Amino acid sequence: MTGLAADRRTFLKGLGVLGAAALVPGCATSTPSPGSGSSTGSTGPLSLQSNLSSEQAKAAMEKLVETYNKSGAATVKLNTVASEIFRTQLPTYLTSANPPDVYTWYAGSVADSYAKKDLLLDVSSVWDSMKNYPQSMQTLSTSSNGEKIFVPTSYYWWGMFYRKSNFAKWGVTPPKTWEEFLQVCKTIQGKGIPPIGIGLGDTPWVASAWFDYLNIRINGAPFHRQLLAGEGRFDDPKVKAVFTKWQEALPYFDPKGKSFPFQEATSALLAGKTGMFLIGTFFADSAPKDALDDIDFFQFPIIDPAVPVAEEAPTDGYFASKKAKDPEGVKKFLTWLATPEAQQIYVQSSSGTAIPANPDGKSADTPLVRKGKAMIESAKELTQFFNRDSSDALQPTADAALTKFLDKPDQIDKILKDWQAAAEKVFKA
Repeated sequence: MTGLAADRRTFLKGLGVLGAAALVPGCATSTPSPGSGSSTGSTGPLSLQSNLSSEQAKAAMEKLVETYNKSGAATVKLNTVASEIFRTQLPTYLTSANPPDVYTWYAGSVADSYAKKDLLLDVSSVWDSMKNYPQSMQTLSTSSNGEKIFVPTSYYWWGMFYRKSNFAKWGVTPPKTWEEFLQVCKTIQGKGIPPIGIGLGDTPWVASAWFDYLNIRINGAPFHRQLLAGEGRFDDPKVKAVFTKWQEALPYFDPKGKSFPFQEATSALLAGKTGMFLIGTFFADSAPKDALDDIDFFQFPIIDPAVPVAEEAPTDGYFASKKAKDPEGVKKFLTWLATPEAQQIYVQSSSGTAIPANPDGKSADTPLVRKGKAMIESAKELTQFFNRDSSDALQPTADAALTKFLDKPDQIDKILKDWQAAAEKVFKA
């Protein structure tokens, strides 16, 4: 498995001139404009399957596709599917007789898991126009057999988000350590507010962020990656230590959060019905733009100062089906998506809270984004997210284990034993 930790210095050097902004497109310099020639072998519109279903992200994708279609280079038809449905259906999409051509999805191990099954198009020629990308991005986009199978377009960060006005009203300040965090939780709870929001209904994968962060804070990023690659065991005492620590925070979780998805958990946070929410910046696409100035975040609390600090910095972008009906048309579309111009179209229509993969991309230079970039740049290690550092096939095993833990935390041993058994089946498949 690969992570952004590889070649971190080179990656961050590339980030130094980044602007922050699109939750999807952006990449490369000196690439053709969409109208510079026509695709060959065209057999009708290219189909783009997108999981970017929140209102702002969907509108940004529609604008992006509309601009490309007006160029006359080719026609792309956008189909948007809710992210959770998209993830469960993606293997079916890719293995069908007539699959969609292009997909929004994730870099790293999760993309490689599909490449290993010979389902993804080799887009190495697209990378010929992406000479300004850092080596770490190339690594994340390269399959186990050495083919480029992904075009990265943005990355973002995870953090403990909150409303500044609410923290001021409750008389609390952002904590740095786990002990300080629990004290903040206690204070907020004393105000009659559930301190920690979570949205598991229809989006159970949100709980994986808690597992990821507790594991990298307690056991470190290398152990975390090895575990997710099948080189460790979920019933290891080190993993149990993660859940033991998690139990200390469970009394502060919003009990209603198990029944609704992260979008509603976002609304609860904004309405002051919860105090904090561990989530990625994509949540801002579900938030009114006039609320963004009041939103801030703090780094997930430090638990063991001796463990090198790691942060989640997932990378998004596109890959294509190996059965694409017009491979050259697909590559031309991906090459355009890799331009700063394409990225800027997306940026202007979205929440502007993610950071473009393209070193020449421009950003919405907000205090929130500057703070997020600084946190990522100061990290000793970078991880992606549970399924991105493992596979989409392993994610349901985490969903089942973590939601059961939140319901029955006294059954840790059985939960971890069952998790290990389920994971073994995935790795053997």
